[in-house]
Amino acid sequence: MRRIFVTDCEGPISKNDNAFELAQKLIPEGAKLFTLISKYDDIQAEIVRRPGYRPGDTLKLILPFLKAYGATNDILRRLSADNIMLVKGAKDTLSLIRKHMPSFIVSTSYEHYIRSLCKLMDFPEDHVYCTKLDIDKFKIPDWESEWLRNWVGKLIRLSPPNIPAGANSISDLSREDRENVAVLDRIFWEEMQGMTVGNILGVVRPIGGMEKVESVRDIVNKQDSDAGQVIYFGDSITDSEPIKYVRNNGGVAVSFNGNEYAVREAELAILSDHTLVIGVFALAFSKGGIDAVRNLVTDWNYENVLQIINGELRPKIQDAYRNKLPHVEIISESNKERLIEESCLFRKKIRGETVGSLG
Repeated sequence: MRRIFVTDCEGPISKNDNAFELAQKLIPEGAKLFTLISKYDDIQAEIVRRPGYRPGDTLKLILPFLKAYGATNDILRRLSADNIMLVKGAKDTLSLIRKHMPSFIVSTSYEHYIRSLCKLMDFPEDHVYCTKLDIDKFKIPDWESEWLRNWVGKLIRLSPPNIPAGANSISDLSREDRENVAVLDRIFWEEMQGMTVGNILGVVRPIGGMEKVESVRDIVNKQDSDAGQVIYFGDSITDSEPIKYVRNNGGVAVSFNGNEYAVREAELAILSDHTLVIGVFALAFSKGGIDAVRNLVTDWNYENVLQIINGELRPKIQDAYRNKLPHVEIISESNKERLIEESCLFRKKIRGETVGSLG
């Protein structure tokens, strides 16, 4: 069976959080609003476990507010294309891997951003799964736009809710956080449901959580392979389900600068400011499967890295990792909490404090 490379986009390939940046540019105090909704998303997915809710539905919940502030397909395309920030080495890495194995991107990002990124990276769009969105088809009356804009002014004054360590129910949150969650519950699941703008929440389907699992299944079916032949790289809450799926089916599940959700489900943690390490492990997997990956981690040294990498990229490897190889470690129960802490800190260093703190 064919071995297959699958990666998330924002995190392993780019430093962007495109939806956050769109909110920041189009909505007054949009960064605060997006952060609030992102934390609410974590609570809905991990604590409340609302039926039908998926990690990454932040990209659905922010859309009514983007629409109220004039977002169109043309605006989303232009803003997305203007601000793509790649992780170092990303284009070379994907080009290298594609020479050795079928390669795919599975991303929660809106298609406007992904199309721009594919053009920049010379990556085929038909090897990408992402959130489909035609925002122009949603028409909302002026009074709903005004209602949404008024709510923005109120919501940005709320503190983003926090999930305490070990929390498993809404009652484990602080009183203030429970009250803020209740406000958002009322807005999204009661008031918007009776409005035209509620159609957005019913129609848009972000590719996160189980939708990413479905994407991986579709990929392996089309490649006449199975999940045990997949190496998957992810970094966030939207990757926790596909990471778990690949790991449970005998593939290689990697957290690349991941947050706590990614690290908890992955087999391997990588902390790096350069993507060529992704290429090293993808090539090791293509040549020898999961055993080759584990052996490489066990004997992680410069000579073994150079033996794995394609000769033409040896100078780039030497330039990227001249002083020190990136931190690579197999995740176990004994080191998991430490790796979560280290990876989360490194993630913020690479992507910035605000974006690095998002789920």
